[in-house]
Amino acid sequence: MPKIIENVREQLLAEARKQILERGYANTTVRSVAGACRLGVGTVYNYFPSKEMLVATFVYDDWKRYLADMQRLPTDDPYVLLRGIYQALSHFAEDNQALFSDDVAARMAAVGSADRHKLLRGQIAGFVLPVCEGQFCAEFIAEALIGWSMEPVDFEAVYPMLEKIIKK
Repeated sequence: MPKIIENVREQLLAEARKQILERGYANTTVRSVAGACRLGVGTVYNYFPSKEMLVATFVYDDWKRYLADMQRLPTDDPYVLLRGIYQALSHFAEDNQALFSDDVAARMAAVGSADRHKLLRGQIAGFVLPVCEGQFCAEFIAEALIGWSMEPVDFEAVYPMLEKIIKK
């Protein structure tokens, strides 16, 4: 009778994240993740067609969590809204720093990155739009929030410039 293992998908995602944090992207393999979970390599492939999809899945799962946080932000106060978005983006970057700063992972992610960045900017612009005059303004601010949230810059240094842009 086959062994029934609960939460296999979640175990695989958690282990892949752990290994990337500890070993880096290049030294994390489907085999190492499977072994740590005491599963056969084929079992991993039943859930994820490749290492890249395994990694992309945990990053995407993180992103969905932060998107949900941003959706709950109030839109009546520009400062609160933009600070909340900035904090969510900063935390997402921190959570995935080991992956984002890995040269091998960056080369793998480079394929299609312009399209993904445009999608990201559009998602953030959708949250920013209530405090802006039009789509271009929202996308401009979204781009600034994305860029500066990846740097160690405090939101208080960024907001005065954003405030000048959103003043109607």
